[in-house]
Amino acid sequence: MQYTEFIHPEDAAALKALKSIPMLSMIVKKVMDVGVEQLQTGLNMASKVRLSPTQLPRLYNILPPICEHLEIKEPEFYLEMSPVPNAYAFGDTQTAITITSALVDMMSEEELIGVVAHECGHIACRHMLYHTLAQVLANASGMFETLAKLAVPIHYALMYWQRKSELSCDRAAAYIVGPQTTASMLARLAGGPKSITAELNLEELAEQADQYDAFCKNGLWNKTLQTYAVMDQDHPFTSVRVREMLKWTASDDYRELIKNNPLCPNCHKPVNAEWKFCQFCGHKLK
Repeated sequence: MQYTEFIHPEDAAALKALKSIPMLSMIVKKVMDVGVEQLQTGLNMASKVRLSPTQLPRLYNILPPICEHLEIKEPEFYLEMSPVPNAYAFGDTQTAITITSALVDMMSEEELIGVVAHECGHIACRHMLYHTLAQVLANASGMFETLAKLAVPIHYALMYWQRKSELSCDRAAAYIVGPQTTASMLARLAGGPKSITAELNLEELAEQADQYDAFCKNGLWNKTLQTYAVMDQDHPFTSVRVREMLKWTASDDYRELIKNNPLCPNCHKPVNAEWKFCQFCGHKLK
């Protein structure tokens, strides 16, 4: 499956605008030349648990089927012992995905698969070069602090694009685990307990995003205030993410994608539309 089949149009447009910024290619080169990928690769090896077929295989086995379906090279996969639920991908030529122990404890198995699919979506959509730059500038200190101050306009352009890029990756998650699990995953990541997120009315939550858009358009001052409120955020609001994801999964494009690239709902591996049972896990398909 090609990433062009699920990339969000606002992501594609924002990335095109980002690439047109003068001096951006120079800043990217400077950041990459000092070895940020090598630095993070070493930290990953030293401070995290690298998942593999023989190291916590229950967690590792989430990754290969997703990579196969999104047609990406398998990145290194790490577990970080942390009380903060989080997941992130880092690096362009040395890419790794990290999930935290708190995330594993918080998520159901299906939601965790959705999170990993979302992070793989960044790789599939070719986000990682600018995604890595955004993370470096957002957390700049020491030798990068001066660069970050000089690149403030670029920082905000990157933040705007990052918010749009998340919409594409939510589509990747929805393709792998379906819209209901993806919406539940997004609500859980926003801090919602399972006792509440399981009962969410997703359509009503999506309607809040429409109401928010109308509010922002109701006067220049409202729009200015809300622009200020989100300019440092690297993720869209949950209601917006749910709305955009549900809109896509209700489209003909999504139905055609599922039809042409069917997945087993149990093991998430590619299956033949004619199979009555999944040949990988035995799950009944028809």
